[in-house]
Amino acid sequence: MNAKQTRPPVVLAVGCHPDDIEFMMGGTLLVLQDLGAEIHYMNVADGCCGTLEYGREEIIEIREQEARQAAQYLGAAWYPSIEHDLEVVYSLELVRKVAAVVRTAAPDIMLVPALQDYMEDHMNTARIAVTAAFTRGMPNFLTDPETDVITRDIALYHALPYGLHDGLGNKAAAHFYADISEVIDRKETLLAFHRSQRNWLDDSQHLDSYLQTMRSMSAQAGRDSKAFVFAEGWVRHNPLGYSEADFRPLEELVNISE
Repeated sequence: MNAKQTRPPVVLAVGCHPDDIEFMMGGTLLVLQDLGAEIHYMNVADGCCGTLEYGREEIIEIREQEARQAAQYLGAAWYPSIEHDLEVVYSLELVRKVAAVVRTAAPDIMLVPALQDYMEDHMNTARIAVTAAFTRGMPNFLTDPETDVITRDIALYHALPYGLHDGLGNKAAAHFYADISEVIDRKETLLAFHRSQRNWLDDSQHLDSYLQTMRSMSAQAGRDSKAFVFAEGWVRHNPLGYSEADFRPLEELVNISE
């Protein structure tokens, strides 16, 4: 652990759909797990639309169990989803619910989706999480359920968008890349818990293998890093309102290339 880190970090990963965390954040979370981090895991949406095979209630239950298994593999505290797929809109209701999770987890590091992505659900999740973190120390902002405020500095980091391009097809740029070369096989194991997505992603997005797609994206990020075989890219959110300018816990904990 980096000498500047006096205790294991607390990390909150907020994704949109079950498997989003695993695709774009999983390697970094596994590196942090190896460093003794306390990990918290939340998908805002329940995955209800990610299937051509199952009914709505059945797939919600299946995907919850898959997410729980993934969280258990990470040694993470798991939080239930709060909205259905394609119904994740930027709203006060959802901000209050995510803010309650932020205050409960009291993270040093928050990992959230890209603000520019191919899908509105992903981008709205990012905006909701950013606002939720901003309100963490405001006693007059009511959360759902009501939760005590926290005063801890939080460093927010946005993952790269799925496919490494934004919604207009532009290549996404990272502030830095985290080396996940030593955990890439475990990242594949982590993603493989989401077994229900194999046929859905093949049918809907023409992915021959969702596991191979993840590995290929991680390899491309590694090439983009110009340093690592496999990597995940990160964009640090403006610290104003969240932490001191020099509070950079993720960069101090993982092996990075800028």
